[in-house]
Amino acid sequence: MEKEANAREESLKMLIKIFNEGSYSNILMKNLGQKFTPLNRAFMTELIYGTVKWKLRIDYIISRLSSIKVDKIARPILNILRMGIYQIDFMDKVPNPAAVDECVKLSKKYGNAGSVKFVNAILRNYIRNHDSLVFPDKTKDRAKYLSVFYSYPEWIVKRLICELGDEFTEAFLRSSNDVPPLTIRINRLKTGKQRLIESLTGKGIEVREGKYVDDAINLKNVPGIGNLDEFKKGFLTVQDESSMLAVKVLDPKENEFIMDVCAAPGTKTTYIAELMNNKGKIYSADLKGNKLSLIEENAKRLGIGIIETHTKDAAEYDLKYEKKADRVLIDAPCSGFGIMRKKPEIRWNRENDDIDSIKNVQMSIIKTCSKYVKQGGILVYSTCTVLREENIELINLFLKENRDFKLISICDVLPENLMKESCKDGYIELYPNIDDIDGFFIAKLQRVD
Repeated sequence: MEKEANAREESLKMLIKIFNEGSYSNILMKNLGQKFTPLNRAFMTELIYGTVKWKLRIDYIISRLSSIKVDKIARPILNILRMGIYQIDFMDKVPNPAAVDECVKLSKKYGNAGSVKFVNAILRNYIRNHDSLVFPDKTKDRAKYLSVFYSYPEWIVKRLICELGDEFTEAFLRSSNDVPPLTIRINRLKTGKQRLIESLTGKGIEVREGKYVDDAINLKNVPGIGNLDEFKKGFLTVQDESSMLAVKVLDPKENEFIMDVCAAPGTKTTYIAELMNNKGKIYSADLKGNKLSLIEENAKRLGIGIIETHTKDAAEYDLKYEKKADRVLIDAPCSGFGIMRKKPEIRWNRENDDIDSIKNVQMSIIKTCSKYVKQGGILVYSTCTVLREENIELINLFLKENRDFKLISICDVLPENLMKESCKDGYIELYPNIDDIDGFFIAKLQRVD
């Protein structure tokens, strides 16, 4: 029980960092190392990700039960309450009395006698009145209801409703709260698919083939991906199928010169190299030079030697690469609304005003990097968001101003079970509620002059 208590306290510390310091949950969890057992790590993962994901709904519940306004509650105590309500609502394996008792113990350490009484009263009151809680009226204010019930900022809900409609938005929000599978990519430079599957299943890991990409495998019951010999030997890489599909659409060939201009941490760069059979040259750049080591480390682990890393702002033009690249991949910085299943704090770290500045950056990058594509060459633009103003609307605006490019069909590089009407027009929109993978946008353009 002592280790479980430590796990709860460490979870509290992480939540404070996430909500008050803007830290990312996936990075904090990755840095835990071997401090906790696999069982406790699994407990912490669910507790942290779940509390972050459901923060707005949980805060609404607290506001209905507390005489003190949520923003006036001391941060440690507020986060203890959030953890408690999440456990009561979503963690069936944790008995309600145990959830309350552990939160009370934490409040003794991080508050005072009044805090202890407050936490105990709120949580026990919620258990008693759980079924009588009233959410905003769905018929009077649908955006407000969806915001609270599914735990997303109201401005995001309104944007999505405007673009996607009421019913689709609700399905998208619901799906974006699901826990996605752990998806890996086979490194065919080092191993074969069947060999890797047999090796993983031999360790008690549940294996299921990907939905769309032959190199993709979904895993369950993984004790820690970084600790697997298969990972250390470079047989696999963690990557969602949406991300793999962007590289499939790029369709790299052996001995080509390819540029990946927003590359860190290098997941797509290394997949490009694998599909090129490690033959050719890849220019892999990122604005944040400290992230280049991630690309280099991944390439070394995977046995790849054709990648050259560069610290470079993709929006700044470099004359020496003008019309030199066979293919250019722009995995553009974006709002990230397609990957909220994996990074739930995205919804809290974005502001409505961010979208316009993001679009300006995206347009600057595509205008600059399109100049690197040789005649007849390919430009692939992708994002991990579902906002059309960052996606097809931006592409159409670019094409209106750049007549030397055109969208070309991607039907030949996508699997039959993913074929959509837009594929023949050169782009695809992916949604977790429809396609059961991360929300993504991929467009394929060709220089025609």
